[in-house]
Amino acid sequence: MISRRSVALALLAAVLSGPALAASRRASALKMLDPDNDGTVDLAEAKRAAAGLFARLDHDHDGTLDARELKGRLTAKELAAVDPDHDAALALDEYLAVVEQRFNAADPDKDWMLDAKELNSRAGRALLRLLK
Repeated sequence: MISRRSVALALLAAVLSGPALAASRRASALKMLDPDNDGTVDLAEAKRAAAGLFARLDHDHDGTLDARELKGRLTAKELAAVDPDHDAALALDEYLAVVEQRFNAADPDKDWMLDAKELNSRAGRALLRLLK
């Protein structure tokens, strides 16, 4: 026999693992990326977060991120498309150029700031993969 508590916990888990959890994660991403607490992320804040992540991802400390280090952030096809020198790795300036491209794609109103709604868009989620 299933208890009411078990059913309630199962329902809570289903709710939290769905859209509510995703929205909560994006809201916490905005908070993490928004040190001035103005409710938006500007390009400088995005690049600062990207540079910090770049340093953490560069496990071999060679100053570049290869496909293995970028796993889950860029597909092999995306890496090939944004790799200007075709060395199968991104240096920091190349990585920040991709961040800027994705930032611009997520900013349809071109106000140079991304709010929670823009970060929740498909382009915004692509940007967030490069920042956290």
